[in-house]
Amino acid sequence: MTMHQTRWLKGVVPLLLSLVLLVGACSSAPSQYDQVQRETTGLGTPSAVDRRAEQGSTFNQFFPNSQGDYQVIPYQEKKGFAEYKLQRGDTTLAMLSISDTTSLPAAAEKYNNATDTIAGYPAVNQGATATGLLVNGRYQVKVMSRDASFTQADRVDWLQKFDLQGLAQLQGARKPSTKAAKIPVTPTTPTAPLAPSPNLVPVPAS
Repeated sequence: MTMHQTRWLKGVVPLLLSLVLLVGACSSAPSQYDQVQRETTGLGTPSAVDRRAEQGSTFNQFFPNSQGDYQVIPYQEKKGFAEYKLQRGDTTLAMLSISDTTSLPAAAEKYNNATDTIAGYPAVNQGATATGLLVNGRYQVKVMSRDASFTQADRVDWLQKFDLQGLAQLQGARKPSTKAAKIPVTPTTPTAPLAPSPNLVPVPAS
C-alpha cells in the first residue's frame, strides 16, 4: 500500500465510524409518535386488547358535544378505548371515556352488585373522583374529575349527556330498565368538595 493510499484511509476511516455511530443513535432513539403514545396512555386501558373489542373510533360518535363554555376535546383513541377532555377555558375539569370491557372483564364485574342506575344502566362510584356506568354489560362509560370544582353530581350530569341509547345498539338494543330510579342530580356550587354519593358503592378504579 502506498503512502498516498495510507493517508487516504486515515482520513476516511474516522468519517465512516462517525457515520455508523450517527445511524445507530438515530435508529435507537424513540420516535416522536412513540413518545406521544407513552404520554397519552390513559388510565384503565388494558395492556392486552381482545381482538373482539370495538375500535376506539367507533365510540367517538357517542361522546357529548361541546356546550357553551364547556369544550369536549379528543384526547386519545385506541382499540377498545376512546377518551376526551372536558375543559372550561384553560382548566381541564374532567376526563370522559368509553371502554370495551371485553379485554378487561373485571371492569364490568364491579357493576354486578350496583344498587343505583343512571339512565337505567347500573352505576357505581370508583373512588372519590370517578363515576361510571355499564351499557349492555360490556361498554363502560366513565367520567373522572380532574378539578376540585367538578363534583359527583357534575359527573352524573355529564354521563347522561352521552348517547347511551346509540352505544347500546352496538351489541343489540336493550332498553334501560324502567323500574330503576335515576341517580338524582342536586345543585352544587363550584367550591363543593368531591365526595362519593352515599347511595353508590365505591369500588377500586380500573
